[in-house]
Formats: sequence, C-alpha cells, structure tokens
Amino acid sequence: MGKEKVFMQEAIRLSVENVSKGGGPFGAVIVKDDQIISRGVNSVTDIHDPTAHAEIMAIREASKILGTHDLSDCIIYSSCEPCPMCMGAILWARIQVMYYACSRENAEKFGFNDAEFYIEINKPLQERKIKSVSLMQEEALEAFKKWEENPDKIEY
Repeated sequence: MGKEKVFMQEAIRLSVENVSKGGGPFGAVIVKDDQIISRGVNSVTDIHDPTAHAEIMAIREASKILGTHDLSDCIIYSSCEPCPMCMGAILWARIQVMYYACSRENAEKFGFNDAEFYIEINKPLQERKIKSVSLMQEEALEAFKKWEENPDKIEY
C-alpha cells in the first residue's frame, strides 16, 4: 500500500470511528514530510459548532502544532470531498495537495447535500437567501488602511 493509501486509510478510520462515537462520518489528516501532523473529525454536534468539520479541525490543529497559518508544505487527506467552507479553509491555509475518498455526490446520497451552498455562493449578493446589507463601509476601511501602512504586518 502506497503512502497516500496509508494516510487516506487513517482519514477513513477516523470517520468510521467518529460515527461509532455519535459524530458525523468525516475524518481528515494533515501530512508534512510523510508524517501525520494532525487529525480531525466532524465535531459539529459534539461541540455545537457548525464550523467544526473534519478538515477545519485538522487545519486548526496543524496550524497550532506547526506554529503557522501557512500549511503550503502540507497535504490534506479527507474521507470525503470537502464542502465549500472546508475548501475555503484549505485554500486559505495554502495547502497545495488534497486527496479525498468519497465524492460530494456520495455524501448527498446519505443526506449531506452541499449543492445548495455551491449554488448560493455563485449568486450575486442581492439574490442570496441571506439578506446582505453593507453598513459603515467608510469607517471600516480604516482597519484596511492601517493594515496597509503597518510595516510589521504578517501577510497571509
């Protein structure tokens, strides 16, 4: 079994184990230099956090362990194709390679339907289900101006 399969097997093992503990059927691992740095399972119902998806939990832990927000030298293995939120987190973490087992279509057959989120994100703000109103834009721009002027900022 190749190293990719070993790491994916761990993500899958985590997903199966998590279901036996009452959690969702999702697991993820982050690997750096052929070593597992972190593991994550879907903890949404366990900790009452809608953002506690396996990939997010693994990213949070890897960032903490490595002491950086830049995981560009890491690989993520997920038991299922990441949802839009998790994909956004993977992109923000600068992870360059992602392996996944089940597809979003597989997940949909079991009640995990992300299709509406992909559709919603692509709509103009005015057409989205969530009412979106821009308020106090000029005042809020001050933070961006201060960021731009800060010579000690850490870019991300």
